[in-house]
Amino acid sequence: MEDRKPQQEQATAAVRKRIQDSFALQGLMSHLGAHLAHIGPGRTLTVCQLEVYGVQNDGTRKLVANGQQTLIRTTSGRPASPTPSP
Repeated sequence: MEDRKPQQEQATAAVRKRIQDSFALQGLMSHLGAHLAHIGPGRTLTVCQLEVYGVQNDGTRKLVANGQQTLIRTTSGRPASPTPSP
């Protein structure tokens, strides 16, 4: 039996370019070190490494925490808020 990784659908080239161009305009994202990990039909995955430093009395920086944040955005084609039934 073969080990197969599930294939992730890719968005069209035009959609990927639009999202990448938009992402590139967001200066904070590059400042935070965020990158787009996946752009697929109806979803994007953004990953951001983070490090928190404390400044000691002598001015040196000391790493006090680090982590990784992920943001997953999906669109389902449904309205964002539920519509009341008649």
